[in-house]
Amino acid sequence: MALLTACDLSIGYDGKTVLKNVNFHADAGDYLLIVGENGSGKSTLIKTVLGLNPPVSGKVIFGDGLLRSQIGYLPQQTAVQKDFPASVREVVMSGFCGAMGLRPFYSKKEKEEALENIEKLGISNLSKRCYRELSGGQQQRVLLARALCATKKLLLLDEPVSGLDPKAAFEMYSIISRLNKESGITVIMISHDINSSAKDSPTHVLELGKECFFGTKEEYDRSGRSVFKMYGGEENG
Repeated sequence: MALLTACDLSIGYDGKTVLKNVNFHADAGDYLLIVGENGSGKSTLIKTVLGLNPPVSGKVIFGDGLLRSQIGYLPQQTAVQKDFPASVREVVMSGFCGAMGLRPFYSKKEKEEALENIEKLGISNLSKRCYRELSGGQQQRVLLARALCATKKLLLLDEPVSGLDPKAAFEMYSIISRLNKESGITVIMISHDINSSAKDSPTHVLELGKECFFGTKEEYDRSGRSVFKMYGGEENG
């Protein structure tokens, strides 16, 4: 059974429908890239999956025992979030809050897991640093480690390289790909950085627009719906 399935899903906000009858699924271990022009509904779709926006119609179905509270989410950062006055370790640990209920303290296992995720993201040397003092690339690694603390199954990433320089963006894409391939975590990622993200081995592509597309990366390549041509870039070979 699929980890996540959208069935005839129509989405919107403030009484406005932005996308109709979307169908897609993500199985365990998939790497789904979501693309589309500005205003096509990419972030609204993610918020609907998370239950932050109710669907206009249709439904989102979770499988394999997955709960919404067990999804790791990396949203687009705001200026206020970038200036958050907490240590790296504290920010990463906060990824467990959704599963803690009324329990006031982190368990020994959670503390150990947080340190493991900090190490996975290559930021052990930053664990005692103040989050707001870090570079944009370092902050994104911290937030990805936080998202990992919330899940062992599914990461939802909304523009994870937004505002990063090319080197930091390349490193972030490499880390996400490694987590997908080596840890088996399912990844659903929105990206405007088509030239880089499309080369980073997504297994599936969901393109949002007047005529949506969902299929494997190979099917997408054969369809002629070139993301390079659609979004104004130059196709390289």
